[in-house]
Amino acid sequence: MAGEPAALKAAVLALFEMAVAEIDLRNHTGEHPRLGAVDVVPFIPIEGATMDDCVRLAKETGAEVARRFNVPVYLYEEAATNQGRKNLADIRRGQFEGLAAKMSQTEWAPDYGPPVPHPSAGATVIGARMPLIAYNINLDTDRLEVAKKIAATVRFSSGGLPHVKAMGVALEDRGIVQVSMNLTNYQEMPVLRVFDAVKAEAERHGVKVLESEIVGLVPAAALPPDARQALQLAAAFTPDQILETKLRQASLDA
Repeated sequence: MAGEPAALKAAVLALFEMAVAEIDLRNHTGEHPRLGAVDVVPFIPIEGATMDDCVRLAKETGAEVARRFNVPVYLYEEAATNQGRKNLADIRRGQFEGLAAKMSQTEWAPDYGPPVPHPSAGATVIGARMPLIAYNINLDTDRLEVAKKIAATVRFSSGGLPHVKAMGVALEDRGIVQVSMNLTNYQEMPVLRVFDAVKAEAERHGVKVLESEIVGLVPAAALPPDARQALQLAAAFTPDQILETKLRQASLDA
């Protein structure tokens, strides 16, 4: 969702109203980590807004979510009030199933709302951050161990590049493997630098890069000149995936 602060806040509250009524995590299973029916709500500055504006909006919205829906709220990233709870993965650890035990610890009292999970909707994480870029690099091999080793080398949690989260996955339908990444700050860690690092590691393992792909939208400033060639972008990439282009088109359509 993109819009002005008041409209975004109203939309998020409408989302919570529907999700809390319709989603029961006691009957939910899946692969992706989660602790709430509405798991995470990041506010992101695009145009005409600062990070401070987004932090303020995150706190206002979080307080209202807790008041109206009795859902515990944790603030994260730039809105975090506790540096130990800045990282989304740390807050999610234990997921919905382990939430009650986690919240019984003093250090996991929520920023807003009750000190126990909502029975069916769990808790939620609200904050402010830079745009996240979902970025994958496909390798010309079916050796999953290579993708996993490269991911371990480039991701920050293993001592690699700052602002890079990475894992190796198999694309069984194509018979290849992929280094799947989230890039959390393209200003401090450019996409091209990440691509070059993965490519160099792949070559060290005797493997070529087939292509890279951007999943969803990407800010224009994150792309290097001649991005299609520099990043070996897959043919499926289109200008509509540039965030500002998409927003302008949506404005015209409206």
